[in-house]
Amino acid sequence: MELIPTQEEVLQLFRKCGALRNGHFETPSGLHSEEHLNVALAMRYYENARILGVALSRKVRFHSELRAMIGELSIVSPGTGGIPVAYAVCEALRAQQVYWAERDTPTSPLHFRQGISEKEGEKILMVDDILRTGRRLTELKKMVQEIGDQVVGLAVMVYQPNPETPSFEPLPFFYLARLEGKYWRSAADCELCKAGIPVERVNY
Repeated sequence: MELIPTQEEVLQLFRKCGALRNGHFETPSGLHSEEHLNVALAMRYYENARILGVALSRKVRFHSELRAMIGELSIVSPGTGGIPVAYAVCEALRAQQVYWAERDTPTSPLHFRQGISEKEGEKILMVDDILRTGRRLTELKKMVQEIGDQVVGLAVMVYQPNPETPSFEPLPFFYLARLEGKYWRSAADCELCKAGIPVERVNY
């Protein structure tokens, strides 16, 4: 496998370890879909984490402006799912450090744990496992900008857009694979529900 695997090679890696599945799924936002990806199942294995982390870091390095500031970059993740990705990318890039945000409850706002928050004026590369609804990344971007940091890019393992996914332009945006599955906004609209296919509710 090359340092930057093809999209099909990335998806094969996810399928092989059970991270990418076809079926009938309902996401926490209420969307119904025909496929589901849990990147954490792939990142459990060191070899997968190394391959994917190096590949994503290479895409970042190809951007000349970001390449020039790698020594100043801090990697920030908007939750636990992105932490393995953040560390894999940080190690491959040799970036400065990793931060992550968390919630005290499912409905509370993102915040940094006491003692590990950023210093004002840092250059931030936001990193996550998946860009799907974009809500966590949107909240993270606002939070770090309010601290006084500069968000300089966004990198995710997989871009899985749906009708709710926002654009982060003009930020440089990097991903290894894009999933284009079908989505339905509710059970009433879902073709899989109408066909009587049992639904699996996922919380990630």
